[in-house]
Formats: sequence, C-alpha cells, structure tokens
Amino acid sequence: MPSSISISSSTFVLLFFSFFSLVSISPPLILSASVVEDLNNLHPPSDFNSTINNNCLNNPSLRYCNFSSPLDLIEIFKSTIVASHLCNESRNPNCVETFPKIDLHSRPKIAPLYLSFTFFWKYCPLTILSINLSNNSIKGGFPSDVLQCSQIQALDLSHNDLSGDVPIQGFSPLTNLTLLNLSYNHFSESRISDSQFFKRFNSSSFLHSGLVPDHHGFTIKVVVFLFGFPIFVILMVGCLGWMCIRRPDFLPAVLRGRKHKFTPAMLKAATGGFSRNNLVGKSEGVDIYRGSVRDSSQVRIEIYRDEISGEGRRRFAEECKVLVQLCHKNIVQVVGWCENRRLRAIVTEWTGGENVEIWVARSAPPWKQRLKILMGVLEAMRYLQEQWPQVGYDLRTCSILLSKNRQPLISRFRIGDQISNTRKIYKFGMLVLEMVTNKRPREEFERGEADFIEWIRMHHPGKVHKVIDERMKKTGNTVDQATQGIGMGLMCADLSRGWHPSFDLIYRMMSKLSDSCQVAASPDHKRSHGDGGEGHRRNQSR
Repeated sequence: MPSSISISSSTFVLLFFSFFSLVSISPPLILSASVVEDLNNLHPPSDFNSTINNNCLNNPSLRYCNFSSPLDLIEIFKSTIVASHLCNESRNPNCVETFPKIDLHSRPKIAPLYLSFTFFWKYCPLTILSINLSNNSIKGGFPSDVLQCSQIQALDLSHNDLSGDVPIQGFSPLTNLTLLNLSYNHFSESRISDSQFFKRFNSSSFLHSGLVPDHHGFTIKVVVFLFGFPIFVILMVGCLGWMCIRRPDFLPAVLRGRKHKFTPAMLKAATGGFSRNNLVGKSEGVDIYRGSVRDSSQVRIEIYRDEISGEGRRRFAEECKVLVQLCHKNIVQVVGWCENRRLRAIVTEWTGGENVEIWVARSAPPWKQRLKILMGVLEAMRYLQEQWPQVGYDLRTCSILLSKNRQPLISRFRIGDQISNTRKIYKFGMLVLEMVTNKRPREEFERGEADFIEWIRMHHPGKVHKVIDERMKKTGNTVDQATQGIGMGLMCADLSRGWHPSFDLIYRMMSKLSDSCQVAASPDHKRSHGDGGEGHRRNQSR
C-alpha cells in the first residue's frame, strides 16, 4: 500500500505481548487503513501457539489463560489485530507500551463496527480502564459485550438510541467501576433504587435514560390525569349526548335507539343545508328535497313548514310509525320521519323517476303501459286494504311516482281519517279516467271532478274517441279496451248509487282487461288479424 504498511505477523505477536503480557516492546507501528482488510489478510505465525503458552506461564492472570475450553488461536490472533487498530483509533499516546482507553466518542461510522467484534471483547486487554462510546446514535439493546472488560473504571454510553433492559447482573463483576453514564437513551424503567450497585452513582448518570422514574414528569402526569380525565369524561358524555339528540346517525347501530327517527340536524346535513340545488319540488307548506344520508343512500324528504300543536306532532309520529312498516313493490318505502316544533318531515326512498301526471303528458304512452300502471296501483290498494285498512292514500296522478323500471309507487298517505272504501274506490275510478283522457279535472273544468265526470258520460260509449287521449294510438283493440276502462272508471266514480263495486270485483275486471290486452299484443293474434280473415275461412272450408 503506498500510504501505509501492512502489519506483519511477528509485529502482532509483539503487540500481543504488549496488550496482554504488559511487556515493553518496540518499535512503533504504522497501521493499515482498514481493520477489516487486516482481519482478512493476516494469519498467525507458526510459533504463535508456543508464544501464548509461554505468556500463560509467565502471567496466569491473562484473560485467555482462564478459559477452560481449548484456546481458539485464530480468535486470539484476530483480537490482537482489532486491539492494535482500536488503540490507534482511540488516540492513545503510545499503543506499543499500553492501551489504557477506548475512546470512540462521536465516531458513529466506526463505533458500531468495533462493537460487532465479539472476539475482541471476549479477550479484552486488561490494560483498558476507560470505555467511551457516547454520541454515536447506536441503536438496539444494551451492548453487553463491553461488560466483559471487567477491570474498567469508567463507562460512557450516553447520547445514543439504546433501548430495552439494562443487564444489572452483568455489572456485578465490575468492582472497579466508579464512573457510569447511561444518560439520554431509551432504556426500560428499572428498580435501580433496589440495586446496591446503582447506589454508587448519582442521578446525573441516568438523566433521560428511561431507567429512573421521572418524578417531576410523573407528578405532571398525575395532575393531568386527575384534572384531564374528568374533563375528558364530561366532554365524551356531552359529545354522546349531542349525538343522541342531534346526530344519532353518527352512533353505532347498536347504540342508535330509533333508527327511523330523523332530527332537523340530520335533514340539514342530508340536504346540504337545505340547498336550493337539492330542492326538487315545492307547494303550499311543503318543500321536497333530494338528500343523501349517512349510509350514502339517496332519499326524498318532504318537509312540512306548518306549525301544529304538541298533540298534532304526537299523532304525526304515531302515523309515521305505521308508515315505516309498509312493504310492497308498489308503495314507496318510508325510511323515517322527523317531528319537531319547527319542522316536520317524512323521509322516503329516492325513486329517481317522475310522477304519472308528467309521464303521461310528456311521453304519450300507449294503452298497454297505462294499463300496467293501473294494475300496479290496484295491487298496492289491495295490499293496504288487507294489511293496513286504517291507512289512506292519495291517488292523484301527481302523487303517484314511477320507479326506474316504470313501476307505480303510491307515495302519499293519511292515517286515522277513517276514509271509507267507497271513497277509495272513487279515487281509483278518477285515476283510471285521468289516465285514459290525459285531463286534469281540477284545472281544466269549472266544477272540477263533477264536470269532468259529466263530460265523459256525454261521450261514453258512442263518441268515446273524443275523450280518449288524442295522442294515444287508436287501433280497434285499443279503443275497445279503453272504452271498457272508461266504463269501469265511471262505475267506480259514481257516488249517486248506494252500491259500489268491491275491490275484488275491480281487480277481476282489471285483470281480465289486462289479459285481453296481452293477447291482443301477442304475435299470433296480430297474424290472425293481419291475414284478412283467410285463416278463419280456411278452417271453415275444412
């Protein structure tokens, strides 16, 4: 090597005597740049074994002489290499004469390397009295190998990142240790007050080491706990109380009392603060919003702005408890309600479709589709009549919604008004007539429904084509079936007689009408009518 000379095997034997036999040897040495290179390249001389034996005869107290197992000559030789380098790295004045200290303070690049040489610490030179490994950011557990240098008087491991337990029992052989510094580490807390060994050192040896309980910090923690914990409990109780009263949707499902009960704060959050962008409908005293609740589902919120008495709010809540139990494919699902002094609301599923009135006016659907809507409404009426006869409903075309797959949904209800079956059947008759004619009785006729019914009677059955929606295709079958529908609607809407058809009769008539419509729309039926009657004549000729 151009800048340094590699140490010869014979030179290390001399060093070995210096460090382990305390025999004065010369001359001074020039060490190689890398301890790792010397460990890889140098080998023990041929007389190394006899040299060790002679040393043990002359000085039996040498550390390697006290091993009961056979000596590992390679390890001992390597330890002399490390000792030579470490003595010079520690800036000892005369490494040939003596090796009094290991000083790797603020040497983070080489300190971990020398700690890793377990064989060196195993045969630690007896001349070493001081070890300083401070300020090296050494990580991991306590470096127990350094405790094999049992003759040391000073040990400094401060300002590192050491953690875990300190091997207190391992300090017992260090009877000469008078200076110890473990400060500024992260050791686990130990009961050092119970150890006679640690009583020899003052508290400055363990500042911020984690070993000694921080009484000042502990006092602060106690004070914080005594005052902070009650405050925390109060805040938590207050927060839970606020959620229970204003935002129960934030609570877990098991803690939520009434899952169908909405609060004004919940509705405000669902509609973006009752934003105009979410306002989809408005009438006298009623605002209709589209909203999104906590589970991300879309809902329709009808808000009633009128003020009612406490008794009225109680009746409203009782009605809503019934509505949330309704379950039918042609009845809009009621999700919940809100009853408050300032605000009442009913929350239903969001259908995403338009109402029947707008659908008929815009789309001019054929008779088959109109009949399908009427059948769906009638099935919902039968369900309510059988399961919930106390529930009334609104059958105006503007109140019947359409789902995305064109299923009719009854959306507005009344409970407790004792609506008779006659009145319910009358409403269905009016719905049939409105669907066939595409007229709005309350807006287009002076006396409303009465004039509307009278106008239809004037043209039924002879001039029925004048009342059928002019945009609807009027094939022969369509006119016949629409005429039957109008006749049934007039029968249901006739309140002058003491008799009215039953739900079962109306259902049978509508089912028969629907079946005939399906037959008329079938391909076979169309072919039989499209051949000009030739098929019938062929059958007769046979």
